Amino acid sequence: MKKILFVAIMLIAFVGIASAQEKQASVKFDKVTHNFGTFSESDPVQECTFTFTNAGEAPLIINQAVASCGCTVPNYTKKPIMPGEKGEIKVTYNGKGKFPGHFKKTVTVRTNGNPELTRLYIEGEMTEAN
Repeated sequence: MKKILFVAIMLIAFVGIASAQEKQASVKFDKVTHNFGTFSESDPVQECTFTFTNAGEAPLIINQAVASCGCTVPNYTKKPIMPGEKGEIKVTYNGKGKFPGHFKKTVTVRTNGNPELTRLYIEGEMTEAN
């Protein structure tokens, strides 16, 4: 009797886990690259926004967004994004004190959804101030 009860409980647990795994968040970015174009060293701070949608069936959580260097700062939606809703990651590049020229930076985004890791890219050309 104990064995039957144990098997029944385990079966219910496995079915519960399997059904919970079926519903998953899915992150879809509108774009993954932003080009600031050419801007002057006298106006070194540039900003852009990456918009994404939760295309899955479970709440999407951004666990972290990490920039490849200190001159790039990402700010992201902290609350869970429900299925069908949109969120955004605002990225600020500060070229103050950096050498003029072309740059390309990366922001790595980790989520609880599919895909778990997405890389966003910003680039541009900072020219010398006259």
